[in-house]
Formats: sequence, structure tokens, C-alpha cells
Amino acid sequence: MEKPRLGHIHFLNVLPLTYSLTQCGFDEGIDIKRGVPSVMNNDLINNRLDASEVSSIIYAKNDDKLLILPDLCVRADGPVRSIIMVSRKPIYDINEDKIILTAQSATSHTFAKIILHKAYDANPIYYTRHISPENPVPEDATAALLIGDDALNVYHHQDKEHFYYYDMGIEWKKLTGRCMVYAVWTVHKDFAEKHPDQLQLLYDRLYAAMHYGIAHKKEAINSILDTKPLTFNQLNEYLNVIKWNLTEEYLDNLSVFYKYAYEMGLITHIPRLKMAKVNI
Repeated sequence: MEKPRLGHIHFLNVLPLTYSLTQCGFDEGIDIKRGVPSVMNNDLINNRLDASEVSSIIYAKNDDKLLILPDLCVRADGPVRSIIMVSRKPIYDINEDKIILTAQSATSHTFAKIILHKAYDANPIYYTRHISPENPVPEDATAALLIGDDALNVYHHQDKEHFYYYDMGIEWKKLTGRCMVYAVWTVHKDFAEKHPDQLQLLYDRLYAAMHYGIAHKKEAINSILDTKPLTFNQLNEYLNVIKWNLTEEYLDNLSVFYKYAYEMGLITHIPRLKMAKVNI
């Protein structure tokens, strides 16, 4: 039987998992494909993967095909540091302005649209294209949304003489009083039904790898330190902001995100949160 195909998003927000999968042998028995959220989302939906971490909004749009793997997610309560809006004007002055959204993610698009509309009554015109930390706001735009490693880079290298910077996790907390679940691990329903043993293997590997990486966070950071424009302390602080456990409380918070997205017409229905059946 072929190995289960797992998508892995190689952002710093899952560094503990990346470290375990790439350097500690937890990838044994799994065929891993790496990429940014938009690529992994697309590959999972189009059956090029059996399971993957995906942007939270992707589950909402495909809950008829997917199941959530228990107790694994990417979340933050307030500051997130890796979803940053950079703007030429204060956020409360934005209205029908042009905002550039990164092409790397889907949840961040929905997230930003909810915040700007519900918190600031803004109705920007959104465009999606590549953005670089070196030129965070193109000349033809008022603001831009960066995510992942690019956003973390911008967060630690702010040009406050020319731009305003907004951590969208803080903005979400101000709007809702809740934490935000940015990504979940999901599996195709048909794979889960046809291959329960492989599903269990996959889940066991992911769960063990995540917890091993968390326990060896120092080694994980040191393994990539010379490849990033960030210090050990900056990366360590970031990995204290990000959390990876998914409880009933955080599932409820995710439902609030889906409720707002539905009210704004960004998804067609509020999804049921259905979990894959695995032994925990």
C-alpha cells in the first residue's frame, strides 16, 4: 500500500513540527509534500494529498469532503505577529482604499475583510498578488496584508516613519474578545473511511512530532537560525505566542469566525465541525 500523502506548510508557525518531520525521523511511513498554504489547500481539495494543514477557511468551504484531526491547530490569543497589515494611513481612516492581499493564504483574506468591515466600517477594494517584505506596500495601494515568515520579518523591521503596522491578531481580539484558530489539520473523508490504519499512523506521527518539537524548541530554532533574518530571542518569543492544541473552547472560537464570514457572504454556509475518528 502506498504511503499516506501529507501536506506540510513550511512556515515558522509550525517550526516544532517541521523540525521533527525533517530532522528527527517522524516522517517515517509518510510521503510529505511541502509548500505555502495556498498550494497545500489546492492540492488537498484536488486529491493530490490525503491530509494537510489547511487555512481554517478552506475547511469551511469544503466541509463536505474533509474531517478535522483532533487536538492540532495553529492559533493565537491576541498578538500573532505573522499576519500584519502595513498601511500608509491609520486603519481607522481606511475606507474605499486599495488593499493588496498576499497570494499565499486564504484565511488571512477573510480575516482581514471581517475586521476592516465590522470594526472600522471600511469597504476597501481588494487585490491579490505577490508582496515582498522589502516593498510591503506597492505604490498603487494604501495598504497590504502580509502573512507567515514575510509578516514576521516586517514585524521586526518596521519603518514607522512611512507606515503604520497592525497585528491582525490584536485587531481580532479587540473585535471579538476571542482567540483565533488560523489553521487546522484535515483529512479527506474518503481516505479516512477507506484507510483507517493509515489515518491512525498519520495522526500518531503528527501528534508525536508536534509534541517532540515543542519539547525541543531550542534545537528547532537553532536548526534554522542561519537561514532567517531574525534572532534566537525573536523566534523564541514568536513560538511562545503561537499555540498548537485544539480544544472545545477553540473550536467554539473557530465557529465565531465562520459565523462572521457567513454574515458577510464570504462563505455559503456555517460548517459543522466534524472530527476524524482516531485514537488519541
